[in-house]
Amino acid sequence: MLTIFENVSLSYGQNRPVLSAVDFALPSGGFYFLTGSSGAGKSSLLRLIYGAEKPSAGRVFLFGHDLSYIARAELAGLRRQIGVVFQDFRLIPHLTALENAALPLRLANADETYVQKHTRELLQWVGVGERMNALPAELSGGEQQRVAIARAVVNKPKLLLADEPTGNVDDETAIKLLHLFNELHKLGTAVIVATHQQDMVERFRKPSLHLRTGRLTPTAVRAA
Repeated sequence: MLTIFENVSLSYGQNRPVLSAVDFALPSGGFYFLTGSSGAGKSSLLRLIYGAEKPSAGRVFLFGHDLSYIARAELAGLRRQIGVVFQDFRLIPHLTALENAALPLRLANADETYVQKHTRELLQWVGVGERMNALPAELSGGEQQRVAIARAVVNKPKLLLADEPTGNVDDETAIKLLHLFNELHKLGTAVIVATHQQDMVERFRKPSLHLRTGRLTPTAVRAA
């Protein structure tokens, strides 16, 4: 299993419970939609998976490691195997779209010829090929999101976590991006896509985890 939650709860202070007694396991190569209304805990659950948050109770395992006891350097190594699409994009402002998208490959010391070719092709595919030399401040919200998605998938991670990845793009682009995630899944990447767009969930017919007021509902996992 790539990640396991054992009776995980998360609270921000005594009066702000976010997740309550969450149990689930994501197998290698699995693909899940994570659904739920705003405030249900979707983003918090994703942050727990990649170690940006620590649970108030219970245990989170990532690639077989208990994140409660892992050293910071080891956690950094595990994170390099994860692609994350954040809601706020988190592009580096002084780097171009190309440089932002290529960053995971360069951190992995990939051959520069491959970095250039693969990153340029990917940016073309997600629809920002004409904007690859622009800085984030010069891009629209949708363009920034597509660059963030390219950065998350450029090194073909073991696990992809996408937090509302289609929230700032039109339906045609959203479908194209989800097809990209599905192609990665076919190549062995496990995928969790947090979304409120039920039409996309129904279109792609993947198993779904549903959060309601911090709990996974009894009908959380649906067969594809």
